[in-house]
Amino acid sequence: MLNLTVEALCKDFGAVRAVDNVSFEIEPGRVVGLLGPNGSGKTTMLRMLLGLVAPTSGDALIGGRRFADLDAPVREVGAVLEAGSFDPRRSARDHLRVLAIEGRLSPWRVDQVLELVGLRDAADHRAGDFSLGMGQRLSLAGALLGDPPVLVLDEPTNGLDPAGIRWLRDLLRGFAGEGRTVLLSSHVLAEVAQTVDEVLILDRGRLRAHCRMADIDSLEDDFLELTDHEEAES
Repeated sequence: MLNLTVEALCKDFGAVRAVDNVSFEIEPGRVVGLLGPNGSGKTTMLRMLLGLVAPTSGDALIGGRRFADLDAPVREVGAVLEAGSFDPRRSARDHLRVLAIEGRLSPWRVDQVLELVGLRDAADHRAGDFSLGMGQRLSLAGALLGDPPVLVLDEPTNGLDPAGIRWLRDLLRGFAGEGRTVLLSSHVLAEVAQTVDEVLILDRGRLRAHCRMADIDSLEDDFLELTDHEEAES
């Protein structure tokens, strides 16, 4: 299984420092919440971890290697950064079949992940007709196709009703229970409080806290306020 390591990571966009000297490590078998208001640097952090944005300095490593150096990325990391990134004309099954072909994965895995995310009965429906919550499930199915040891999810509870959030919690807890690693972002602590083992709290690109969920009450109130409400994008 693979750990995630971020070492002195910085990212500048012109004069704006979006991520400022962040370091942390996530061990296998943990579900970790990356928390902070919108504009705090969460998505930039995840994009650097997945090799989609080059750091200005520092490293973001998966099992000790940069994403670009992984031997078989689709089998090592499953990611959802933007739900709904699929052709709306295709059925859910056909969308996943295309991903399986692109990733050189066995086609039998398609029906397996459709069952896993609760879309078996909607497998032949057009993805464009899906609700936001169903789109989240389909995106997650794509991330799970390669049966990866690491999941990286950006705001995965968006569009999910309370039952869907419970379903996601059970799925991710089971994933971690197998010794795998989950990093998920959110701007609302309450949405992930029963899902995560640890929290990383970002504010204006800086890591303000890293603690176990069991110790969250020991944080100062101003830290917790960063995760209790949505703020406008900066």
